[in-house]
Amino acid sequence: MTASPSRDAWLQHGLRRPGLWRIAQQGLPAGLALLAWAGSAQAIDPASPSQRATAQQVAQTGVPLSALAPDAPASHTVRSGDTLWSIASLFLRSPWRWPELWGMNLAEIANPHRIYPGQSLVLVKTGDGAQLRLAQAPTPTESQPPLPDIKLLPRIRSLPLAVSAIATVPPQLITPFLQQVMVLDQAALADAPRIVATQQGRLLISRGETAYVRGDLGETRSFALLRQGKPLRDPASGELLGHEAGFVGTADLVRAQSSAGGLPVPATLLMTSARQEAGVGDRLVQLPPRDFASYAPHAPVAAIAGQVVSIYGEALSAGQNQVVAINRGEREGIERGHVLALWRAGAPAMDSTAERAQALQLPDEPSGLLLVFKVYERVSYALILSAIDPVRPGDRFTQPMAAP
Repeated sequence: MTASPSRDAWLQHGLRRPGLWRIAQQGLPAGLALLAWAGSAQAIDPASPSQRATAQQVAQTGVPLSALAPDAPASHTVRSGDTLWSIASLFLRSPWRWPELWGMNLAEIANPHRIYPGQSLVLVKTGDGAQLRLAQAPTPTESQPPLPDIKLLPRIRSLPLAVSAIATVPPQLITPFLQQVMVLDQAALADAPRIVATQQGRLLISRGETAYVRGDLGETRSFALLRQGKPLRDPASGELLGHEAGFVGTADLVRAQSSAGGLPVPATLLMTSARQEAGVGDRLVQLPPRDFASYAPHAPVAAIAGQVVSIYGEALSAGQNQVVAINRGEREGIERGHVLALWRAGAPAMDSTAERAQALQLPDEPSGLLLVFKVYERVSYALILSAIDPVRPGDRFTQPMAAP
């Protein structure tokens, strides 16, 4: 196995030689790449030449000074636990504008520079714009002569996990849902392998217990256990967007199906994790691989509007760090990493200052932010980054409104 490059090498070449550095990074274990800034996320292509030109201009000018947070620091030293989102929130009124702050065009968003704990970031203001840069090492002067050359020999260094690149958002908020959230065709779910019996005739089984399964398991050895899904319908049109499968847990194949005395012998599976107890009739599908591509937050390039379809799980409303399904997907141009603004519906009111009281409708107000992390054809799933009010099915969202 190729040894991972040293942290010193990354700090030295991370910005000046990003291509070589990204290749070297591939020597890391896959777990370190989870939600990292670089990855295999799809490149974001502007919808028109004018939008591409705008992106290139933004890449040169950075964000306007008016877009900076009122208390934006002059510099920030990256600490373990920092994320792209938290750093952008330090400097910007609208953290989803981080590509502008870094001087990046839209095509670069999928592969932004990696940032590591211990690095120092400096806010550089030029004219009416501002950009964020890595602090450069001081240039030797007459009073500070250059250090003598030192002959270095190659050697392997082991590094703790703490020096891995910071994530775009806290990984623990999204990771549990990468394999749990699934929208499936009901017919396919009905034809999937099924639990036909449980260990010693138990009604329900949990982690570490055995289930017996019939159906075509193919070459798969790890499975997601699912229950009959709930329909997801568009709150406005009533269109059926898909069926959200109820995630039960995971299981591994222990023994394949066989026969004895002319009778079929079901396969034996061991339940390896349980969100809820499994029982006869629950279905199995191949456990989807975890996608370690980037979740770099960015605003949609075009206007978009929609509604929350449902809260993931059994809750009637949701708050920060919970997951919702929305009625927009690939066909509407939704992408993983899109930041969307939630809106609170304006309440009816009365104007009692006039000679005759008059009914009013107060305007809608922004009430939170969503980060899309999983996209299907007609529906997507998003993490609630912030919420002033409880989020409920039917609440509307749009592209985020930029600060001045």
